[in-house]
Amino acid sequence: MVAEAIFAGGCFWCTEAVFKQLDGVLSVESGYIGGSVENPDYKSVCSGTTGHAEAIRIGFDADVIGYSDLLDIHFATHDPTQLNRQGNDIGTQYRSAIFPLDDEQRAEAEAAIVRAQVDWPAPIVTTIEGPATWYPAEDYHQDYWDGEGQRNPYCLAVIPPKLAKLKKGFAEKLVS
Repeated sequence: MVAEAIFAGGCFWCTEAVFKQLDGVLSVESGYIGGSVENPDYKSVCSGTTGHAEAIRIGFDADVIGYSDLLDIHFATHDPTQLNRQGNDIGTQYRSAIFPLDDEQRAEAEAAIVRAQVDWPAPIVTTIEGPATWYPAEDYHQDYWDGEGQRNPYCLAVIPPKLAKLKKGFAEKLVS
């Protein structure tokens, strides 16, 4: 069964790179969600004035990997205790958020926050938002790590440690 999940956890280049490694993930699209401006673009979202978060929309085979697994990986591969930031990326566009697509996903997101809290020394500030309109990011943001990201010093500093966390904690979920 094909399903979707939408998560925000900082820079979408970094989160996209993580989720593309997972068995059962069929697609990962970078985009914007949770703001008040229609059809935002990267420049406007980066200004912090639109209210959108950089996010990823994951298409997955729910018979191979569950929504709850994706949530657990989301919490393990970014810092959900940082309000409106991830590391040096500061602003509401880098907030930690989950955008459930139905009541069942909302309940699973609430349960995942409770599960994840035991692994973090500070309170989790991840918000559960929506419903909200999804806007795909510009083409040059898609599959960023697979191309330009390999030459981007920011990505080279941030993404490999996330991938190492993923491999350490979720090796059985990786594409072989």
